[in-house]
Amino acid sequence: MIKLISLIISKIKKEPYQIDEAISFSELLEMVMGRGLMLLRGFLYKIFFKKSGKAVFIGRNVTLFAKKKISCGSMTIHDNCQINAMCKGGVEIGDNFMLGRNSIIECTGVARNLGEKLSIGKHVGISPNAFISVRGTLSIGSDTIMGPHVCIISENHVYSDLNTPIRLQGDDRKGIAIGNGCWIGANVTILDGVNIGDGAIIAAGAVVNKDIPSLSIAGGVPAKVIKMRDAQ
Repeated sequence: MIKLISLIISKIKKEPYQIDEAISFSELLEMVMGRGLMLLRGFLYKIFFKKSGKAVFIGRNVTLFAKKKISCGSMTIHDNCQINAMCKGGVEIGDNFMLGRNSIIECTGVARNLGEKLSIGKHVGISPNAFISVRGTLSIGSDTIMGPHVCIISENHVYSDLNTPIRLQGDDRKGIAIGNGCWIGANVTILDGVNIGDGAIIAAGAVVNKDIPSLSIAGGVPAKVIKMRDAQ
């Protein structure tokens, strides 16, 4: 049974996947039944998407708004997630995307000022309780993983006029780009205008407010490069 389920998952993911042999039959059965219900919900949702892969798994209490702007491959959206895809360029998600429980992707806050665009590569995993605000353009490269409680904000408020409330001064959107193969640790905050290079690691709790080069390990508030992964 484990070999059969592992084979099915491998075909869906298009890469080798082996279920741990320590999983009991009852646990495996419970997992399969839960995934079956998620697959059924996904089938009902994906008919409204602009484009989708064959396997879309949707958990309980998931809210998807502006579904026609979502293009995706195979993906898993866990319980209690929200995705508001109402933005100018839409939402493009590659194969094998996973969004953890209680996470929010918000492409627009107010109807008078739509967000720009969200692009996510293949094999991207976002852990529970993430908040991703897509006001400026946000791109996340393939094979990037994120820990729980990650916060990404692709917008800043303008505040230069001391005589006008900040809420009335508009916003500034530079956008955020996160490269391929990155590891973003738990409780990391990434602010607008940041580019994170391929293969970078951001330590837990960091606040990233400036560019981080490829293959670097960065941490702190604000985040600074601690060392390079390829250093001899």
